[in-house]
Amino acid sequence: MVAIYEILKVPNKVLTTPAKRVEKITPNVLRVLDNMYETMKFASGVGLAAPQVNILKRMAVVDAEDGMGRLDLINPEVLEGRDLQMGADGCLSIPGIYGETERYAWIRVRMQTRTGEIVEFEESGFRARVIQHEIDHLDGILYTTKTARLFREEEPAGTAKRRNL
Repeated sequence: MVAIYEILKVPNKVLTTPAKRVEKITPNVLRVLDNMYETMKFASGVGLAAPQVNILKRMAVVDAEDGMGRLDLINPEVLEGRDLQMGADGCLSIPGIYGETERYAWIRVRMQTRTGEIVEFEESGFRARVIQHEIDHLDGILYTTKTARLFREEEPAGTAKRRNL
């Protein structure tokens, strides 16, 4: 049975606490990832990190709605990034507030899959932005600490796509 978790909101201190590595992938870890994915979809997000649902483990889910589908990230890390670009960040933990944030347009990531396999892959565009946002959450970093400008939902954001990451 799938559960919808409560999403923590700022200023909850869990959101600025670095998450611990997942040491063993168990059926409970997989169930948490499934519940996180359903929670993210229920909240109309495109990414959700475990600390946002009060679980201090290095896990996140992403579905950038780009046709590439769901991505479960376990113990992810960005190994390399290229081409810094400004773009809009939003967050399910900071509703109604967006920020112009610099992130890499291309990244190389290492992570574990649901089966425990360690893989590396490259990602670009919006999906790369979402992955970086979620990894920041795992490091206890909120986008509001690195944004060039914050704005409310009703304010113009230029041509940037505003999404809750």
